[in-house]
Amino acid sequence: MHQISLSRIRTGQHLDAFFTCRKNVLLAKSPATQVGDLSSVPSRRQIPEEQEALLQQPLEEEAGGLQSSESVPAVRKVSVTLTSDWPEGSELLMTSLSNLNMASEVTWCSDHQLDELHTLMSLGSTENAVITLAKLPEEESVVVVDSAAWAAVRTQTDHQISGCTLSALEREDEDTSMLGWSLAHDTAIVPVEATAWPLYDTGQFQPFPSERPYHEILWRDWEDLSAQTADPDLGSENGPLFEFRVMSYNILAQDLVEQSPDLYLHCQPDILDWSYRLPNLLQEIQHWDPDVLCLQEVQENHYCEQLEPTFRMMGFVCVYKRRTGKKTDGCAICYKHSRFQLISASPVEYFRPGLDILNRDNVGLVLLLQPLLPEGIEQKATSPLCVANTHVLYNPRRGDIKLAQMALLLAEIDKVAKTVEGSYCPVILCGDLNAVPDSPLYKFIRNGQLFYHGMPAWKVSGQEDLSQQQHQRKLQTPLWHSCLGITDNCQYVTLCQPKKSDRHKYSRDFLLQFRFCDAACERPAHLILLEGVTDVKPDCPAHWPKHLTMVNDPNPELFFPRSPGVIRHGLNLTSAYSHFLLQEGRSEVTTMPMGLGATVDYIFYSTEPTENGNKGGRRLYRDGALKLLGRLSLLSEDVLWLANGLPNPFCSSDHLCLLASFGLEISSA
Repeated sequence: MHQISLSRIRTGQHLDAFFTCRKNVLLAKSPATQVGDLSSVPSRRQIPEEQEALLQQPLEEEAGGLQSSESVPAVRKVSVTLTSDWPEGSELLMTSLSNLNMASEVTWCSDHQLDELHTLMSLGSTENAVITLAKLPEEESVVVVDSAAWAAVRTQTDHQISGCTLSALEREDEDTSMLGWSLAHDTAIVPVEATAWPLYDTGQFQPFPSERPYHEILWRDWEDLSAQTADPDLGSENGPLFEFRVMSYNILAQDLVEQSPDLYLHCQPDILDWSYRLPNLLQEIQHWDPDVLCLQEVQENHYCEQLEPTFRMMGFVCVYKRRTGKKTDGCAICYKHSRFQLISASPVEYFRPGLDILNRDNVGLVLLLQPLLPEGIEQKATSPLCVANTHVLYNPRRGDIKLAQMALLLAEIDKVAKTVEGSYCPVILCGDLNAVPDSPLYKFIRNGQLFYHGMPAWKVSGQEDLSQQQHQRKLQTPLWHSCLGITDNCQYVTLCQPKKSDRHKYSRDFLLQFRFCDAACERPAHLILLEGVTDVKPDCPAHWPKHLTMVNDPNPELFFPRSPGVIRHGLNLTSAYSHFLLQEGRSEVTTMPMGLGATVDYIFYSTEPTENGNKGGRRLYRDGALKLLGRLSLLSEDVLWLANGLPNPFCSSDHLCLLASFGLEISSA
C-alpha cells in the first residue's frame, strides 16, 4: 500500500517560484502546501506495525477483486518514478535542471478514480493521508522516496485529457510546460513491489510559447520614497528637481566563473555560458533604463567587443578601468549622454608598490558629471554630480586592506567633489564593498569615523566570524604610512591646509645633516649618567666636514599630525537601502556566496547632518540638494533559495542589481 497524495497542487497566497527560460520548469513551494483538500505539515513519523497490517488487508482484497473484474473504467495512466537518491526539500531546488528532465511522465486518471482517491483521502487523518492504489490498472506503478512521498502534476494537452472533466482537473489557464513538485508531508511509506511501466516523453521540456521577461518573474517592487523627501521646515512644496536613476551591478566576470567552478555547482552548466548570460544582463539593464550605470567585474575583452558597443547604441558613454596586474576585469561607469556631460574622469589604483597594506589589484573610478537640463528651463542650473564606483578586496581576513582602499577612494572623491568655496557637490558612491551592513567598514562610510586601533582585521568587513582563530591580525596605528600622502581625514596632503602653517615635515636628507652637529654631540645636563651608555660622545666620521654649511630643505612638506587610531571623512554619506524588508521581517540580500545570503553591494549618496547629531552612535542625516525618490526592492535569502540561488536562469550574475532614483535640486543660475 502506498501512501501518496496525487492531485492538483494548490499553493497559498505567498507563492514563491523559480522559472527558467530554457528548461521552462517551475519549482513551486508554499509555506503551507495543500494537496487535495488536506493541509500538510512536515513530518517523518512512520506508521506503527499494527496500523500497517490493518492497511495492507483491504489492499490485498481489493487488488484481488481488481484482477478478476472485467469492466474497469477507462483511465489515463498515472506514473510517478522517483528513486531513493532524489534530494528532498531545499536540496531539490539545488539539483541540476538536467536531472529534472529525467522525471517520469505523469498523466491523469479518470473522474471516477479521482473521486475514489479523494474519498479514500477523506477517510484518513490529516496526519496520515492513506490512499489505496489497488484500483488503478495493474500495469501502472508508483515508486516513492524512502522517507517522503512526492506528488507530481503536469498539465496535459487537450488530447491527453479527453477522458477528464474540468471539474476533476480543476484546471486553470497556465502554461503547458509548467511542472509543479510538492512534497506530500506527514505520510509514512510502506514500500511494495511495483510493476515496471514504460516512460514516455522524458526529453527536453518544450519552450514557452512566448518568453516572459525576467522582471515579471522575480517580483521586485518599486518603492516610491518621494513623499518622504518633503521637509516640513522648508515648506510644503519642493522646487524643481532633475530626476535620474542610478544602477549598481556586479555582473560576474566570465573568467572568474571559469576560475572558480566549485562556487557554481548548483547551476545548470549552460546558464553559466557567457552566450546565455550576456542577453539576460542586457535585457535587465535595458528594462530598468538607468541614466547612470556602475558595473563591477566587467571583463575587459567583453567590454571592448560587446558591452561598450551595445551601451553606446543604448545612448551611454562609458568609462572603464581594468584592475592592475594580470586581472582581466575591472569597473565601468556609463552615463546617458542626453542627460549628463562629462567634466572629469579619475581612475584610482589601489596597488602601491612597497606598501603591504596596499598590495592588491583592486581599482576604483570617480567621475564628475554635469546634468543637462531639458530645453525650456532658462536661467536655471544644477550643481555637478560626483559618481564613484569601486570593487573592494574580498578577503575577509584583510580588513586593513579594505580600509586603506576605501581611504584612497574617499580621498579621490574629496578632491573631485570639493568646490571652490570648500563645500562638496552631491556625491553618489556605488560598488561591491565586500562588507555587510553595520560592520566597521560600513559604519566608517556612513558615520564618517572609525576607531580602529587594536581591532581584529577580520571584523572590519563582518563577512566571517574568525574569532576562534589563534593568530589574528590586528590593526595598528597608524593604519597606513605617511608616504601614501593621505591624512587620517581621507584627504590628499597636498590639497588640504595644515592646522599650524609654521610646522613642516622635513625630508630625510635634510635632517641627516644634523647627525654630528655640535648640539647633537653634546650630552644634556639633566641626562642621567650611565657609564658606557650616556657618557659616550659620538665620533664624527673622517669624511664628515668640520664646518658644515646647513642647506635649506628645497621641498619641505606641510606637517599633519596623525590621529591616534581613528580615521575620518566629511562626505556625509548614507545608504539608499534600509537593508531590512519590513513586510517580510527579513534582511535584504544582494548576493549568495556558498548559498548564504548577504548584503555587500551598496549605493551611498551625500546628505546633510541633522541638528541632533547622532543617535546611539549612528549619525542622523536628512536629504540635502540630492534627494532619494525611490528604489528597487531587494529580495530575502529564502526567496533566492527557491530560485536555486544565484546565478539562476533569469538572474545571470551572482549578485542582484541595485537601482535608486534621485532628484537633484535645480536652482537659479
